[in-house]
Amino acid sequence: MIHKPLLFLGILLIFFNSSSYAQKTHGIAMHGKPKYEEGFTHLDYVNPDAPKGGTVRFGAYGAFDNLNRVAFKGSKAAGLGYINDTLMRRVWDEAFTLYGLIAEHVDMPDDRSSITFYINPKAKFHDGSPITREDVLFSLETFQTKGTPNQKKTYGKVSSTEMVGENGIKMTFINNEDKELPLIVAGFLPIIPKKYYSNIDVTKTFLDIPLGSGPYKIESLEPGRQIKYQRVKDYWAKDLPVHKGQYNFDEIIYDYYKDSNVLVEAFKVGEYDYRREYNAKRWFSEYEFDAVSTGDVVLNEMKNDRPSGMNALVFNSRKDIFSNPRVRYALSYAYDHEWINKVLYNNAYVRTDSYFDNSPLASTGLPSEEELVLLEPFKNQLPAEIFTTTYSPPKTDGSGNPRENLRIAKKILEEEGWTINDGKLMKDGKHFEFEFLIVSPSVEKIALAFQKTLEVLGITMNVRTVDSSQYQGRLLNYDFDMIKASWNVSLSPGNEQQFYYGSEVGKKEGSRNYAGVESEVVDFLIEQLIGAQTREELTTAIHALDRVLLWGHYVIPLYHSNTDRIAYWNMFDFPETIPLYGIVIESWWIDQEKVKKLNR
Repeated sequence: MIHKPLLFLGILLIFFNSSSYAQKTHGIAMHGKPKYEEGFTHLDYVNPDAPKGGTVRFGAYGAFDNLNRVAFKGSKAAGLGYINDTLMRRVWDEAFTLYGLIAEHVDMPDDRSSITFYINPKAKFHDGSPITREDVLFSLETFQTKGTPNQKKTYGKVSSTEMVGENGIKMTFINNEDKELPLIVAGFLPIIPKKYYSNIDVTKTFLDIPLGSGPYKIESLEPGRQIKYQRVKDYWAKDLPVHKGQYNFDEIIYDYYKDSNVLVEAFKVGEYDYRREYNAKRWFSEYEFDAVSTGDVVLNEMKNDRPSGMNALVFNSRKDIFSNPRVRYALSYAYDHEWINKVLYNNAYVRTDSYFDNSPLASTGLPSEEELVLLEPFKNQLPAEIFTTTYSPPKTDGSGNPRENLRIAKKILEEEGWTINDGKLMKDGKHFEFEFLIVSPSVEKIALAFQKTLEVLGITMNVRTVDSSQYQGRLLNYDFDMIKASWNVSLSPGNEQQFYYGSEVGKKEGSRNYAGVESEVVDFLIEQLIGAQTREELTTAIHALDRVLLWGHYVIPLYHSNTDRIAYWNMFDFPETIPLYGIVIESWWIDQEKVKKLNR
């Protein structure tokens, strides 16, 4: 006979020890616990008393033809992320942690097989109508079926939904292997109003001003030239802890320029207010103008601790000419980084040698024992160098005449059947010729330097510049031989890696698998990092993935900087604390006394 108290205790123990047990919480972290406890008032990197007001102008390159958050064709307008809230909000002083926004609280069991969002009853769209569970469900289903390939794949892992209580919506996943999935749904799914988007074709681009819910709404636009956002003064979430002290500008304007040089010159004469400079050569040579010397323009270099990601010349391995990794490897010897960095950029950059450079996620040395557990089952499919050699991109003496490197390149190409005939590199009667597609004049200098070196090998590289709209269209369909591209990463890489390098998405238009990576090993390692339950497991999987991508020679790594170079007209104030990921412009505010003193 079992006594009732003991029976009750046993039931309690089973309940509390169950992997399905969950309780409402204000925040969730990818690994570990959220930094900010329940009841926090504001983030550490904001001024909670920052004044509101003023207009800020930003410059943008190219043009735009789309305000539709769903359709992935066309060029979306800058700043669209301001108009739609998500269920939870990511913060920038933690690797990957989310706190309540539309979802006031969440339930998530330890095994992450599901997540339940409890909708804040105060949440509303800009027309005053409430954000409901039906809007959340509609948003999920829309991006599941009509979003980008990555969105379809990611949100498609939600197998079922059910309404819980008065304001809860539970999402159950196909399985619990993707440990990041609950956070992706929580922090990246734009919640769009059903009553607006259900009446339009969400797969098509449009320029009608949509209904939103975020801190800003679109006030006006000139298609392709300008878009103006207005702060929502009665924004329902303005005083939430994750938003306190942010979104301080009354008005945000993006002016578009089709010439990058004109874009820079426009800043110098005060046509817009803030600029982040990515060209180090320009930073050191073109920012000595009158407004700087008078103090009207401030130049600032701020260190950051975020991974640099991969900035590279990208081979489209779908093309026959670049299907052979050894051929791709040979061409990497023709890229003279040392000379380009010296002549074009005043040695301002560091050569990138990892897809996760400037962080502990970058692979170094030879694989660890933990990495070998993941890699050795695929040993016959992988280059032997992964196990024997530390990866490093080919280096030159910086003279501009990399003869030794070109000899190595020529030898590799000959081993793969390519020979020089009358000054042209030939194989099976075909000349080695390809096109480098560019959209920005700043890339042209790199392209021309590379072109000159390739000529010595008998290779013809045609440089073709197109406008932003045409460039975007060709990227969607992988209609290129080579491009310059970059992949940004966080301190908590996850599902986006499938979108970057996954075999499945690489066969569909619209992914960012520009290189055409199709590798069983890569797919397996991405699954491992997505399913990692600890930070240690995540790091091991990323290190292994990094090595496989590097030795696959899908790209020629370029360079990076761990410094944010910014220039701004002296009208701003900002908090002293800079978070882990660097500058957060949403925490800045305008000082009206400074504005009065400006000479422009």
